[in-house]
Amino acid sequence: MKHVILGAGPAGVIAAETLRKLEPSHQVVLVGDEPEPPYSRMAIPYLLIGNVAEPGTHLRHGAGHYESMGITLKRGRATGVDAVRREVRLDDGSTLAYDRLLIATGSSPASPPIPGIHSPGVHPCWTLADARAIMARATPGARVLQMGAGFIGCIIMEALAARGVKLSVVEMGDRMVPRMMGPTAGGMIKSWCEAKGVAVHTGARVEAIEGGGSAPLKARLSNAQVIEADLIISATGVKPNIGFLEKSDVRCLLGVLTDEHLQTNVPGVYAAGDCAEAFDKVSGKTIVSAIQPNAAEQARVAAMNMVGRTTALRGVTQINVLDTLGLISASFGNWEGVAGGQHVELTEPDARTGGRHLSLQFDGDTMVGCNAIGWTEHVGVMRGLVEGGVKLGPWKDKLLADPTLLMEAYLASAQAQGDRPLVPGR
Repeated sequence: MKHVILGAGPAGVIAAETLRKLEPSHQVVLVGDEPEPPYSRMAIPYLLIGNVAEPGTHLRHGAGHYESMGITLKRGRATGVDAVRREVRLDDGSTLAYDRLLIATGSSPASPPIPGIHSPGVHPCWTLADARAIMARATPGARVLQMGAGFIGCIIMEALAARGVKLSVVEMGDRMVPRMMGPTAGGMIKSWCEAKGVAVHTGARVEAIEGGGSAPLKARLSNAQVIEADLIISATGVKPNIGFLEKSDVRCLLGVLTDEHLQTNVPGVYAAGDCAEAFDKVSGKTIVSAIQPNAAEQARVAAMNMVGRTTALRGVTQINVLDTLGLISASFGNWEGVAGGQHVELTEPDARTGGRHLSLQFDGDTMVGCNAIGWTEHVGVMRGLVEGGVKLGPWKDKLLADPTLLMEAYLASAQAQGDRPLVPGR
């Protein structure tokens, strides 16, 4: 049997290795569209900081790793899928036959429709080629403007700050990380960044970029400000790489729609990672959750099913933990709350540490989401309560009165239901 995997990121590599371990005699072909060995995009900020060299971003180390496992690496980009003939069309005009196909093509930066967005000195921060271009310009004292202060943007911002640049950030939302944090938490992160010397412009957008090449870049904002920069980075979000499936029979919504086995509506075709849209048991809907733990688990489950070992995905983890210039924040589940649900907030300002903040959301006596800043000791408990769907009973009212009792609530409620309580730190 021949397995073809489109995409050589974490999901593709984990799926390929899982397939090889499960079925040593099957053929496994891993297709990537970059000239680099398979690498992790999440390692790029560490490359920018200087903590690793380029080989440190590679997903697997050692010469001949894939060859030694019997995995064929092929460079190419899919342009179409013929589900009837079980073939993938590649950008060089060739076709690649398959018995089982895994779509793990990930996502790409969304390019905002801004005049001048393709000017010299304007870059996304997504590939190793992008990282090289950014490092050439992001030297100590350089003026850097970053568009976007979402989850990925804040990770990039952390790396840029470490390089000693003069940093400005423009975010369309009314707060930083608006898709992860509520108004209070997002405002606290903004205040913390400004205290660290970052100029943050929320509720604004870049309307045009001028200059480039030998002339300084100028970004004209919607609030009439003009910011000069030596480098502009676009971090305004990503979108799944699914355009090549437009004329195929594979059903897509926001991403490639899958069932609990990661199979699409087309038999023999599976999807995993940032391009896959899978069912989330917490929210009760299908979502694209572009975080690496989900990619890894989806890849493992897809590979199991591709060789006939029926395995169901337990769910999509909605979890984000972020370090923004030393301020730790976390977001789990339905952090915005649900209709008819109750919620509680506790905020403890502290300019020196950035402060602490808890926001807990409930549906009946179940905690379905939360935001947190500075409560690092409770991250495991928050995840256990949200993902475990733990019935809190009388502890719900105790948390509404004092949200800091998370550990006590979890231990008491999980034990009462016969679940194994979390061990702090694990």
